Amino acid sequence: MKLSEVKNILQTLEVVKFELESGIPVPEHFHITEIGAITKHFIDCGGTVRTEKAINFQLWNANDLDHRLAPQKLLKIIDLSERTLALEDLAIEVEYQTDTIGKYDLGFNGERFILLSKNTACLASDHCGIPKEQLNSQSKKEVSCCTPGGGCC
Repeated sequence: MKLSEVKNILQTLEVVKFELESGIPVPEHFHITEIGAITKHFIDCGGTVRTEKAINFQLWNANDLDHRLAPQKLLKIIDLSERTLALEDLAIEVEYQTDTIGKYDLGFNGERFILLSKNTACLASDHCGIPKEQLNSQSKKEVSCCTPGGGCC
């Protein structure tokens, strides 16, 4: 979900709610402690240099159990972030702490924002030596071409 989509959705909401893809709700007293631009400049295991950009929202739960982030307040925070950081209309990546800090894609189910699981994947599968049919038959979570003997690292 891109930043412009989040802004459009916020204009229609009375309350802002988030939940994990599993259905576990983010406590209603969450804070958005950061909005920022993230640039990842890297080289994949096949030697290709890549750049990925996203907008980052960091959700945090404090002991402030009475805190509630209203849609209009979040829109003001986003507006300030856009003006100050010259944000592009990029996909949102959400950081949220459960057992550790997790990174999630963002969706919306008509009522609340959903923290969608992200998966790793080999970006240079043509260098891995793993047959395409095997790559296609496994989930992204199960595939890792960059293992010892994998042929690409």
